Amino acid sequence: MAFLADYYSWLLAFHIIAVMFWMAGMYYLPRLFVYHVEALENKTQHDMFPVMEEKLLRIIMTPAMAAAWLFGLSLIFAGGHWPLADIWLISKLSLVLLLSGYHGFLAATRRKLASGVPPHGSQFYRMINEVPPVLTVVIVILVVVQPF
Repeated sequence: MAFLADYYSWLLAFHIIAVMFWMAGMYYLPRLFVYHVEALENKTQHDMFPVMEEKLLRIIMTPAMAAAWLFGLSLIFAGGHWPLADIWLISKLSLVLLLSGYHGFLAATRRKLASGVPPHGSQFYRMINEVPPVLTVVIVILVVVQPF
């Protein structure tokens, strides 16, 4: 995988871009869920929310997540970090796996909300909206500071 080392800067740039798009969606989708559930609770119009949620996931978030993983794994190989020996990198990958699981949870929630039956109240979605920012802070510190 030495040929990837020549493209390290490009891989890093595209990884950062993909992560930015993914995180933008991860921050926004739970907020849409809050508005969607509140509209359902208040019996007001909510037709636009399922469309917005589905497009955000399908057009932006899922492709960006796939690209973030692709470019991130490429960086691991290009930077000579394989096999995984650095604890900071193993920790980061573990948190990104957790974030990917959260992405799956949001996708499943979108499907449930599209049926018109909210699985949780709006306060729940306000609280889970804090998960991506917290994980982002920890992941960035792991990458930049490499405390382990």
